[in-house]
Amino acid sequence: MSQETGTRVADAAADAQAVNAAVAAAPWWRGALIYQIYPRSFADSNGDGVGDLPGIMAHLDYIASLGVDAVWIAPFFKSPMADFGYDIADYHAVDPLFGTLEDFDRLLAAAHACGLRVIIDQVLSHTSIEHAWFRESRQSRDNPKSDWYVWADAKPDGTPPNNWLSIFGGPAWTWDPRRQQYYLHNFLDAQPDLNFHNPEVRAAALDNVRFWLDRGVDGVRLDAINFCFHDKQLRDNPPKPVHARTGRGFSPDNPYAYQYHWHNNTQPENLTFLEQLRELLDRYPGSAALGEISSEDSLATMAEYTQPGRLHMGYSFELLTDDFSAAHIRATVENLERVLGAGWPCWAISNHDVARVATRWGGAQPGAAQIAQMSALALSLRGSVCVYQGEELGLPEAELPYAALRDPYGIAFWPNFKGRDGCRTPMPWNDSPQAGFTSGTPWLPIPAQHRMLAVARQERDAGSPLQRFRRFVAWRRQQSALCWGTVHLLDLPAPLLGFTRRFGDDEVLALFNLGAAPGAHPLPPGSWQLLAHAGPEAGTLHGREVHLVGYGVAFVRCVKNL
Repeated sequence: MSQETGTRVADAAADAQAVNAAVAAAPWWRGALIYQIYPRSFADSNGDGVGDLPGIMAHLDYIASLGVDAVWIAPFFKSPMADFGYDIADYHAVDPLFGTLEDFDRLLAAAHACGLRVIIDQVLSHTSIEHAWFRESRQSRDNPKSDWYVWADAKPDGTPPNNWLSIFGGPAWTWDPRRQQYYLHNFLDAQPDLNFHNPEVRAAALDNVRFWLDRGVDGVRLDAINFCFHDKQLRDNPPKPVHARTGRGFSPDNPYAYQYHWHNNTQPENLTFLEQLRELLDRYPGSAALGEISSEDSLATMAEYTQPGRLHMGYSFELLTDDFSAAHIRATVENLERVLGAGWPCWAISNHDVARVATRWGGAQPGAAQIAQMSALALSLRGSVCVYQGEELGLPEAELPYAALRDPYGIAFWPNFKGRDGCRTPMPWNDSPQAGFTSGTPWLPIPAQHRMLAVARQERDAGSPLQRFRRFVAWRRQQSALCWGTVHLLDLPAPLLGFTRRFGDDEVLALFNLGAAPGAHPLPPGSWQLLAHAGPEAGTLHGREVHLVGYGVAFVRCVKNL
């Protein structure tokens, strides 16, 4: 061996050692795959038609078999359920609908025994109208909790103090006759906003998070975290021109899209609170915070909120829209990378608030190849990933009649917007009439189409979306570049999407054909090796060109010759 070759071998070994050390030191949440559970719809253990904590516990083996790192459990706290748990009446209590605090402790221990971390939702910006704090606050203008919520006097003509609107339609202010004032609610009028300008409120919010950290949870998903603070001057939001009333999941028929929401959320004071929250989390080694962010520039806010000393991760709604184009995905990732710096993203293509991705991106009848590609794409981006229950099955959006709707958002905006019930129908475990979800009547109807895609059926089919998902997740775990590497987007002709991921000396080129027709891409100079990934339809290497079938995926590694 020549001296030059020997030096290169030593350098390569040193690089590999450095990479291994970096992997060992990486916190668990970097590159993690997080499985979102909507407890009402996951599994019902007692036959009342609503999923519960024991139901989740009964299916932990299934969740672990997916190869995910953590579960995120949507709210299970005591609530009147005006917004199905996102209106919390007691942050320290489990709602009887879902079980008991002891049930949660058992679930937490069982999840840890399966190697799963547990993240729980924390809804800090608002409470239920039935929370003890609000019941006291509304009684008078001089009680101990009088300044714990956002109260304001009417204008001289009796109208609300400004033009702020609720996401669920109509004014963001509701008149309270006891105080002779309006209270702010960015969501339902049953969800009054807390006044985070009050230091007692901030301390109480941190105490609520501490309660669950003390019980052993591994992290918190922070709902609407940029809505904690409001403009103290209560300035009107400026109008938004018609051409700009798009994106962020708000249909043009929702008046919320008519404004730039510069004053009712995303205030600079929130950064100090996030730093206080991070100080708390740092006292619990291994804990992590994932923030949900929806602002006028969500990517910039996401970058700002995930800088060192603030949230560990953030996600927004940019990939939860209907736009499944290479141009949109490339622009989203590039725009975020441009401002992200030391921050860390978490991607989601489905959740409990938007139509299921199989329908949203795949249309009326997406095939198994296209469904597998969607998951592979999300799992190949730089960052962590949230997967919503049923996404691994390729469940389409459920079509429900108006009479079956439970979501107040959908009821208010029917028929142009059908709400969120279509993505919240119960998980199909088998093809029986109630899909193995319950022995009673499910809280939302279960479509026959979903029963045909049930877990039990897909377990028996090696080519099913479930089995493809499992295989790809297992393969991705072995790819350090995909889990932790940097990303560089390529300028490719539509419908091709491509980017490189690099971690240490490992460079992988990821290619996706987002169209139904075959496509090809020439490789740049160098030595490339086609990686035999599992799950999506694989591309093939012909000389210096990668060929992709419709909805195909290819990963090629840059080989360094010593």
